[in-house]
Amino acid sequence: MSALWGGPPLPREMRRGDYRDIGGKILDDVLYVFFRAPHSYTGEDSLEISCHGNPFISQRIVEDLLVRGACTPEPGEFTKRAFLNGRMDLSQAEAVMDLIHARSERAIEAANRQLRGSLSRRMEELIRLLTAVVAEIEAYIDFPEEDLPAEDFARIERGLDSVIRETSDLRATGKYGDLLRNGIKTVIVGAPNVGKSSLLNRLVGHDRALVSEEPGTTRDYIEESIVIGNYCFRLIDTAGLNTSPQPLERLGMSKAMARLSDSDLIVIVADVSNIDAPIPAELRDVGRGNVIRVVSKIDLAPPSFHIPPGWIGVSALTGIGVDLLRATLAGKIDGLCESLDEESVAINARHSHALDQALEALNSVNSQLANNESAELIASNLRSAIAAFEEIAGKVDNEVILDELFRRFCIGK
Repeated sequence: MSALWGGPPLPREMRRGDYRDIGGKILDDVLYVFFRAPHSYTGEDSLEISCHGNPFISQRIVEDLLVRGACTPEPGEFTKRAFLNGRMDLSQAEAVMDLIHARSERAIEAANRQLRGSLSRRMEELIRLLTAVVAEIEAYIDFPEEDLPAEDFARIERGLDSVIRETSDLRATGKYGDLLRNGIKTVIVGAPNVGKSSLLNRLVGHDRALVSEEPGTTRDYIEESIVIGNYCFRLIDTAGLNTSPQPLERLGMSKAMARLSDSDLIVIVADVSNIDAPIPAELRDVGRGNVIRVVSKIDLAPPSFHIPPGWIGVSALTGIGVDLLRATLAGKIDGLCESLDEESVAINARHSHALDQALEALNSVNSQLANNESAELIASNLRSAIAAFEEIAGKVDNEVILDELFRRFCIGK
């Protein structure tokens, strides 16, 4: 504390003072607050210093602290210490990272729910239910000479069905979690020179893609992220699907099709002057559920032109129809997520893998019960399911897994 000249810090009380380096020179007028363990973010004694925003000042203070014996944190070290000290479980620690990287309102809401323990509570309840089932089975193991009463068998099946249903519902939110964390991959496709790049530029609000009257300008895909409504969309402008492409265009089309197969939404663009042109062969088998059809250059349409049913008329030049397109994009995602309520958890890939393992074990138990297999095997699979649920909460002693997870955090968290 000798670096701070403003009086001894009392726990959870902000003080003001001069920060002096090890040689006694004043570096800044700062605010500082002391947190005594376990009432801190990490669960350890900690001191927070707030200096002026000049990067040079903060760098000087950090350098002085290092001279005094402090060390720089690894990525995610503060949150890792909080986890190891029992301040949060692993799913909550992951929510910290989700909150830092959230790019939309819905992503922030989902991360905050998980940070406040929504996923943890569901795991605890599933573990409690399965533990009760294991207790029933192990009672039968201890007294093998007695038949399991019909009412006990029925109770075990009901409990198991409840856990399987809840686990399946939770696993189904994996797609929702992926959309929130990574953004909605929205691929813009169509024939050359129909206005795909102009539409991208209009949506993002600046000239992100090169626009030219010459067909085939876009040879590679261009990606830009924007927020529409409550979601982050990754708009991907692709090479035009030409019926007789040149070799370089063919490479661009190949990349377009690769992005198309990996998309969440597809925006098919057609020119108002050629709306009846045959649909490119690559788009004929595209499903309708995740497709939005756009008539571009609507400002050039003759007075007699009527927008076909199910299409959106848009002018990238004047902005006509762009708000409707934005609303339609957001509405498509609302439709995908309509079965989710405000308390729904958006699981990540690690959670999905653990839930898959749990479901595999639980479905095996179902088969074993139906075939009247040994209680020992049934109990073993039930414990495997419990272990999978515990893995989500982080009740594992695997330093490699923890290092890999926290390595993805930024410095200072």
